[in-house]
Amino acid sequence: MRSWLQEFKQFIMRGNVLDLAVAVVIGAAFKAIVDSLVNDVIQPIIGAAFGKPNFSHFTVHVGHGVVRYGSFATQILNFLIIAGALFVVIKTFERLQTLRLLPLGHDSDEPPLPPEPTEIELLTQIRDAVRAQQ
Repeated sequence: MRSWLQEFKQFIMRGNVLDLAVAVVIGAAFKAIVDSLVNDVIQPIIGAAFGKPNFSHFTVHVGHGVVRYGSFATQILNFLIIAGALFVVIKTFERLQTLRLLPLGHDSDEPPLPPEPTEIELLTQIRDAVRAQQ
């Protein structure tokens, strides 16, 4: 029993498990934000344009069944809105990461300065210059 507990502790303390746990919590929080965006901002705009905030009232009766293609269209629209919001968030995050890595005072439209030569590169240049003089 002791070894199983130690193995479980070792498994839980691995970095990727902790990263996954953080990702799940952040994902749940982000889901709440995106759901609010869809339900409280986008859907009312759609409702203003089409008269209702979703398309669930669009149906087709086939025999004794009802095909709710409007609900399906609403879910597709919600997916596209969520995917678009996620795209914007990821692109913004990537842009911020790029800006964070630039030196202070550097304009992002200009190409970054080349890296300074390493000690070995400098020594190689000195050696080549000495050889050229001889």
